[in-house]
Amino acid sequence: MERVKRPVLFFLIFATMFLLGGIQNTKGLILEKVQNDINLNISQVGIMVTVFQVGFLLASLVAGILADRKGIKYVMGIGTIVMIIGLIGTGFSYIVAFFLGFYLVVGVGIGSMTVSVATLIPTFFKEKSAVVFNLANALFGVGMIVTPLILNLIFSNHISWRYFYFGVAVIIAIVFIVLQSFKPGQAAAADGQDRVTLKSVLQLFKDRQILFVILYILFYVAAEAGFLNFFPIFYTSLNIAGMSADQKASTAAYIIASFAFLFTIGRFLGGFIILKLGDRRTLVTFSLFALLSLILGRILVTNTSYLMMLFGLAMSVLFPTAQGIASKLTKQTGSLQGVIYVASGLGGAVVGLLIGQVSDAFGIQNGFNMLFVFTAIITVLALLIKTPKQEQA
Repeated sequence: MERVKRPVLFFLIFATMFLLGGIQNTKGLILEKVQNDINLNISQVGIMVTVFQVGFLLASLVAGILADRKGIKYVMGIGTIVMIIGLIGTGFSYIVAFFLGFYLVVGVGIGSMTVSVATLIPTFFKEKSAVVFNLANALFGVGMIVTPLILNLIFSNHISWRYFYFGVAVIIAIVFIVLQSFKPGQAAAADGQDRVTLKSVLQLFKDRQILFVILYILFYVAAEAGFLNFFPIFYTSLNIAGMSADQKASTAAYIIASFAFLFTIGRFLGGFIILKLGDRRTLVTFSLFALLSLILGRILVTNTSYLMMLFGLAMSVLFPTAQGIASKLTKQTGSLQGVIYVASGLGGAVVGLLIGQVSDAFGIQNGFNMLFVFTAIITVLALLIKTPKQEQA
């Protein structure tokens, strides 16, 4: 890769991932203010969340195909423009219907930009893609941590959430301007991918290794989302001597925050770990670490609850490492990354329904135990996944 490309590439990847992490983690904070601002009821808030996710999933698949057919710069350009329109539109919305429409546009823009970045990495960092994926996702985590703090500062000074979205739109406009100086080169821009269609994307599922990676992503997200969404409910349901309900809620919140902190630290270190162990060994080792830390944390949860934080460290490197392995399995990189994000969305959607149903029938403690099943599945899948070099050997 030409030296002149590197600063532009790193800015596009890391700045975009930081922004995407920030936007994703402030949806709840924003919607709480929007609820009071334009008189949304709780069912309409639920619709907003669903619409956003639908836009993200549809854009992920379409953007992946377009990235293979038209090039990364084309799709990322569309994604940034759509994001700017969506953010400005939501900022100016005073009617529920308009906010709903523009919030869908924001979801589409985030889906497009996420897939674009996920396609940039394996295209220009083929052999080190898992390393760069970990660093990029670390910046995503930093965005998740820093942006809510910025938003709280804005709210504490009685500044409207609308200005936050306007400010993010300006930053994304800067990303768009930098994108114009990015010249991906003829091979990366085209590479004869006009043959890529929805049918050719479906052909990806015929490759057993690709199927294993997609299933791995789905169950990984189910385990991660299940922990983050249900651990506080599970922990407060426990009968712990000497702890009131408020104390248990406070401890659960601290564990979740520590999970996120270790999760982000792990992703910063993930690149170095992969350089030392290799893609597949990292995936297997940390999948086993995740399963063992979850089992140990669950057994000792009433006495040593903070052991649950180790689950965050164990999970931190798994998603980007699986992405890096997947990028080496096909030339249809954009399409595959789109499918991966669709699988991650499905994993996040399914876990809520499944754990909710089990909890209703058998109690939250048994519902939370579904995480053992998800983590055991990804451990088995990690053992089945092989990189191309290992298969040839």
